[in-house]
Amino acid sequence: MRGAWRVMDQVRVSVGTAGVLGLVEVRMDAVPTTAYLMLGERCAMNCAFCAQARDSHAPAQALSRITWPPFPRKEVLSALAEGFCRGMVRRCCLQVTVSEQSFPRTLALLREIKSACQVPVDGSFLPRNMHQAEALFAAGLDHLGFGLDANCERVFQEVKGGSWGQIWGLIEATARRFPGHVAAHLIVGLGEREREVLQTVQELHDLGVVVGLFAFTPVQGTLLADRPPPPLDVYRRVQAARWLIVHDMAWLEDFTFGPDGRLEWMGRPDTLKGTGTLKGAGWRELLASGDAFRTSGCPDCNRPFYNERPGGVMYNYPRPLTPDEAALALDECQFRSSYSREN
Repeated sequence: MRGAWRVMDQVRVSVGTAGVLGLVEVRMDAVPTTAYLMLGERCAMNCAFCAQARDSHAPAQALSRITWPPFPRKEVLSALAEGFCRGMVRRCCLQVTVSEQSFPRTLALLREIKSACQVPVDGSFLPRNMHQAEALFAAGLDHLGFGLDANCERVFQEVKGGSWGQIWGLIEATARRFPGHVAAHLIVGLGEREREVLQTVQELHDLGVVVGLFAFTPVQGTLLADRPPPPLDVYRRVQAARWLIVHDMAWLEDFTFGPDGRLEWMGRPDTLKGTGTLKGAGWRELLASGDAFRTSGCPDCNRPFYNERPGGVMYNYPRPLTPDEAALALDECQFRSSYSREN
């Protein structure tokens, strides 16, 4: 019982968040704008890509390529309240592994955070039923994030297992019950085709679900440790198309796909949907700001270097892009349709 209490009395904090909150000294090339906290030990689920999976041999403090050292719960709550009041963090996100205690622990911590300050709180949490989701929202949760991860049922069975229909049904029901407050995370690079990713992005957006993209990151000790990250051009095309979809500038049928599911082109400019004053602009003009290539998901979530190493390939930029970076990202899309010569 004493050991169980020590676990419950501690909260794991991403090392970047710990630096922002003054819990550790750490050099950062980019500062997180959301405070990321993790609850739980090894997960009851066995996702092939996850460091916290049931059969993973990755370090216990790892999630993706980030370390999450534990700190006393009261110390974290005090630092979080001060950080929010000083404008150092704009939001808090709870990353919760699946266990028998995950729901009561999450609910308890959420209530404590909301008692300490009014920072908006999101949660990456898999509820067992609608009652759990309702309880979390009643306690002040802003967004409930579903780790769908796989982009289609085929890949879901390969890397996660369980029932695709069950989790999809729960996403649909929760999105209807709490419109605008449900998110889903998708990982590019698990063996899906580009069309499959964007089909799921479109379906989620049609439900009013916030869609966040991650690039698969191999982690030593996981079942997919030897799989490479997705090619950058694949990720850039998916980012670009996702951005157009979620901003109602394009629908899935505006895109042209090859026989292998590769995104060949994003339609002639005059066929893009809902572009308003931008209708008729080329796709480079629509995406010129570079915002499509920034971290996507809930508001104020920038996840610095969650998928990247400092100085390495930037899959998700944690800040606004410079004009040169935005132009480079557009070039990295590498569309091969003949239409690309017209724009």
